[in-house]
Amino acid sequence: MNRIDERFASLRKAKKAAFIPYLTIGDPSVDISFEIIKELVAAGADCIELGVPYSDPLADGPIIQRAAQRALENEINIPVVLSLAKRCREAGITIPLILFTYYNPILQMGIENAMELFLAHQIDGLIIPDLPVEECEEVRDAAQARGLHIIPLVAPTSNDRVAKIVSSASGFVYCVSSLGVTGTRTSFFEGIDSFLDFVRQSTDLPICVGFGISNHDQYKYFSTRCDGIIVGSAIVRTVEEALELLKSDSDREQGLAHVRQFLTQLVHA
Repeated sequence: MNRIDERFASLRKAKKAAFIPYLTIGDPSVDISFEIIKELVAAGADCIELGVPYSDPLADGPIIQRAAQRALENEINIPVVLSLAKRCREAGITIPLILFTYYNPILQMGIENAMELFLAHQIDGLIIPDLPVEECEEVRDAAQARGLHIIPLVAPTSNDRVAKIVSSASGFVYCVSSLGVTGTRTSFFEGIDSFLDFVRQSTDLPICVGFGISNHDQYKYFSTRCDGIIVGSAIVRTVEEALELLKSDSDREQGLAHVRQFLTQLVHA
């Protein structure tokens, strides 16, 4: 069984929502990303999205765009992120690892070759935000043949496409809580509750909410309304706040403490 399925089955029995953090890998370095991943695991992460930096993002707001630019300057790409995934497994990290990447890098690698590499590096699922359901068959089939999940995004604007999108999904469904790109927010789409109900009626898969969740009140609110909470920009912003500390050998622990404090306030308050 895929680790994602196992994790959600366990959480369902415990009546808990999954904590799914996103991290832009390579910002400010791969070694520091590894240290932050260990902090995410210690904070109770149930799955981790490994963000591959991309030069022309479709879904990412300014916070993640800045992080991606810094990572690209460090020459971070899919093979580098896969090497980090292998390092995580060798370090005893067993929770699901989800690769968040855009379609073009996969296409350049060759779809079959890419899926073989993902499997070999113990990736459990893929989020490809710019690959619409109408064009995902080749990737989906190659992934499913290797037991990898393709996790789709559905938005409040998806409307009558929701059923079609979730029909080809596996792992879980990523529900976008707000209109627009990623980023921290003080409010969400006003019809979010009815939207989540509609998605839940359309699939038996777990539904997880992301885009904009940045504090404990928001985290707690959605934890009673879905099967998982995805937090990206708020974590990437916290890393950015501690960037100079993290890059300094002598001050790194202080920078990690800043990240640790945010995670504690977010999840446990």
